[in-house]
Amino acid sequence: MTTGLTVGPTSVGTRWVRLRHLPVPLLAMAGVLVVGAAVAAPLRGLTGVAGVAVGVALVSVSYVLSTLAVAWADSVNPRLVLPVGLVTYVTKLLLLGLFVAALNATGWLGVAPMGLAIVAAALTWSAAQAGWTWHAKIPYVEIPPAEPATETTNNR
Repeated sequence: MTTGLTVGPTSVGTRWVRLRHLPVPLLAMAGVLVVGAAVAAPLRGLTGVAGVAVGVALVSVSYVLSTLAVAWADSVNPRLVLPVGLVTYVTKLLLLGLFVAALNATGWLGVAPMGLAIVAAALTWSAAQAGWTWHAKIPYVEIPPAEPATETTNNR
């Protein structure tokens, strides 16, 4: 009896299915960058715009790497998704905190716009991905193909 579930490496075509949501939040990141730069330019000048750009880039790279790690884990074994996701989350938060602390120690004036851009980008990415997920038609149960039926009904 087969369950219809596949565990282990899958074909390249099905791996891209795990990444099909990426264009939507990446497009949203472009919007955050444009709006953030438009707000930061008159308030902080080029330093503010650079801060916004760095913040949006950090969130974008961080979320894409997390997505790739979780997609890889799912392609190897679905039971790895939670541990890989948690390790990736903790690692990226630790690295982000260290980066921001080191940058703050330099006295760079773009740290505040960068921090605001990080918050705005993280919230926007989450909302964009949630919106995509709510509207996507994602089957949550794999139904194996039906076996040919044999008609032996002698229940009389």
